[in-house]
Amino acid sequence: MNWITRERPKIDRMACPWLIKRFIDTQAIILFAPEDQAIHQAQVVDAIPFDVPGVEYTHYEDRCTFDYFLQKHALTDPALQIIAPIIRGADTVN
Repeated sequence: MNWITRERPKIDRMACPWLIKRFIDTQAIILFAPEDQAIHQAQVVDAIPFDVPGVEYTHYEDRCTFDYFLQKHALTDPALQIIAPIIRGADTVN
């Protein structure tokens, strides 16, 4: 499956591709696009967009996209539970 996010990744957009390839989709192809083109490019290349405003895999309230992936895919590995607050803290004000 193709996955796409905004170019110039910061902590959440660096952690999410690792999470996708390690725990969700080992054959994933991760693509990056300018923010204003990410949703359109997702349609063009048949990709799932993430960490892009207005899509399913994004921030919700005080949670970052990494948190949403954990919840959506019921990922309970103890190591993920340890690093999630670190990623959230570096990416948000929480």
